[in-house]
Amino acid sequence: MEILQTAGKHQILAIMVGLDGETPIELIELAGRTAYQSQDKISEGSAKKFVAMLRDRGHESVIEHSAMTVGFSDVSRGLTHEYVRHRLMSPTEESTRYVDESNLRVVCPPDKDPDDRIARIVLPDGHEINVSFAQWVGLNEQMYRSLRQAEWVPEDARQILPIGIVAQIVVTCNFREWRHIFELRCSKRAHWEIRSVMVSLLADVQSRVPVVFDDFKIDGSVPYAAKTS
Repeated sequence: MEILQTAGKHQILAIMVGLDGETPIELIELAGRTAYQSQDKISEGSAKKFVAMLRDRGHESVIEHSAMTVGFSDVSRGLTHEYVRHRLMSPTEESTRYVDESNLRVVCPPDKDPDDRIARIVLPDGHEINVSFAQWVGLNEQMYRSLRQAEWVPEDARQILPIGIVAQIVVTCNFREWRHIFELRCSKRAHWEIRSVMVSLLADVQSRVPVVFDDFKIDGSVPYAAKTS
């Protein structure tokens, strides 16, 4: 059993480039200038100015012509359930139907003490005991292992797994959808776990593709970001 109280990790696996080596923003410019038939205005450095114009005017449909694939690890299934609510994305998630979870790994909020016995449990014989988060996770692990030893397959034994169980997921979205995800999941109203992971990813993509994402402001060390316009 392992309890994680740190934010999950991201890894950018791919950012779309053209067959002739066009950068992501050059692809956006190439596609976007079709609308204006202004391909003759493409020049060294013109893509950055063109994409900034699209972004500032809210003409974000053109930004869909580039995409990014990101892998997330050491995150909870609660977090991945939030990801898959976004419609314009392609997720591939670790499967509890096939992966054995006998060595349970669970995410616990960083501001909580997993060893604090705050939960009162009434046993079948009427006795009451206080258990901690860590103890409850341990009981889940024991039950899962027992079911597997009783020849329950993973897809059946998983019924007792907690939503905090650690998962991995790979997500591919176009840049417009990534902007939408950042706007929602970096908000102060977002859940602490997804907010921490997404603010970290936002800082990464701002360094790689700044003109597409630099209108989001990251507020110092606080896990919060917002569009500046």
